[in-house]
Amino acid sequence: REAERPRTAMAMAWRAAPRAAARLLLGRRGIASCIDPSTGLTEDQKEFQKVALDFAAKEMAPYMAEWDEKEIFPVETMRKAAQLGFGGIYVKPDVGGSGLSRLDTSIIFEALSTGCTSTTAYMSIHNMCVWMIDTFGNEEQRRRFCPSLCSMEKFASYCLTEPGSGSDAASLLTSAQRKGDTYVLNGSKAFISGGGDTDVYVVMCRTGGPGPKGISCLVLEKGMPGLSFGKKEKKVGWNSQPTRAVIFEDCIVPVGNRLGAEGQGFSIAMQGLNGGRINIASCSLGAAHASVLLAQEHLSVRKQFGEPLANNQYLQFRLAEMATRLVAARLMVRNAARALQEGREDAAQLSPQICNQALQMHGGYGYLKDYAVQQFVRDIRVHQILEGTNEVMRMIVARNLLQG
Repeated sequence: REAERPRTAMAMAWRAAPRAAARLLLGRRGIASCIDPSTGLTEDQKEFQKVALDFAAKEMAPYMAEWDEKEIFPVETMRKAAQLGFGGIYVKPDVGGSGLSRLDTSIIFEALSTGCTSTTAYMSIHNMCVWMIDTFGNEEQRRRFCPSLCSMEKFASYCLTEPGSGSDAASLLTSAQRKGDTYVLNGSKAFISGGGDTDVYVVMCRTGGPGPKGISCLVLEKGMPGLSFGKKEKKVGWNSQPTRAVIFEDCIVPVGNRLGAEGQGFSIAMQGLNGGRINIASCSLGAAHASVLLAQEHLSVRKQFGEPLANNQYLQFRLAEMATRLVAARLMVRNAARALQEGREDAAQLSPQICNQALQMHGGYGYLKDYAVQQFVRDIRVHQILEGTNEVMRMIVARNLLQG
C-alpha cells in the first residue's frame, strides 16, 4: 500500500493539473535557488518569464498528456499565446511582432516548454519562419504575411529537409523553374512540422546550379494549385504537432513570393536555423527544468526500505549532477542567444541526459504515461536530430575553434 500511494498521488496530481504544474513551475515552491531560472535576469525579463510560466502552467500543462495521446494540434491555445506576444517574439513591432531580443526569446521558450515541449517547439519554428519573412522580405511581403502570422491567425512551416537531403541541405533537389512572373515548383520536403495544417510554407528550392548558391527561398500559401501533403506521420514524440511530407507538382508560385534575390535562399535558411537551434535548445531547457522538479518531488514522496528515496545518497548525488548540467546548459544557451544578437558565431548543444535521468529516478513509474517525465523524454529526443544533428553541431564548434 505504501508503494501504491505515490503512484496514485502523482498520477492524480498531473491529471488534475494545473495544481501540480502551478505549484512546481509557477509558484516556485520547491525550486531551489541553485536552479532558479530567473537568476541573473533583468526585471523586464523576469516579467516575460513569469507571464510565460503562468501561461504554461494554466493553459498548457493541464492538456499536455491529452494533446500527446490524441495528437491534437492546439491551435486555439497557441492563439492565446500570440495574444501575449508569443507569435512573433523577435519580429519587428511595425508588423505585429514583439521586437524582443534573442535572449528574451530563449527565456520565453524555456518557460513555455515546461508546460508542453512539443507545442512550444512548433511555436519556435513558427517564430523562425515569421522572422525570416520579416528580415529578408520586402515591405509588401512583410505587411502581407507577418501580421496574420504574429497573431497566429495563420501558422507557418519551414521546408528545407528532403527525403534525400538532411544534414547535407545544400544538395536539395526541389526545383523551381522560372516562367515569366512565376516559378513552377517540383519536388518534395520531408518531416515538415505543421505540414498540412499550417497556412504558410517557407520553402528552399533550386533555381540555379548545384550547391548552395543555386538555392532560393519561396513563400507558399496553402491552397496553391500543385501543393499537396503526405500522410500524417506517427512519431515517438512531438505528437501535439502534425508532421507530413510537403509535395510540389507543377506548383505555380508568383515571383513576388520570393524572399531576397535568387541564390540567396541557402543563406536565408542557415540564418533562420542559427536562431532556430537556440530556440530548440531553449525548449530542451524547459523540459529538463521540469524533469528535475518532477524527480525532486518523486524522491520526496516515494519510499523504499522504509524511508524516502530522497535519503539515498547515491540519488542525492545524481540529482545534484542533473541540477549542475541544467544550470551549465542554461548558461550555454543564454550565452549563445546573446552571441547571436551581437552577431558572434558561438554555438550551444544540450544533452537529454537530465530528462532521461529523471525518468530513471522514477523507476518503473517513469515508464508509465500517468507520469509526465516520460513525455518530456520522448518530446526532446528529436532535438538531437532536427535543425542540425548533434554531430553537425560538433562540426560547427570544431570549425569555429580551428578557424581560431
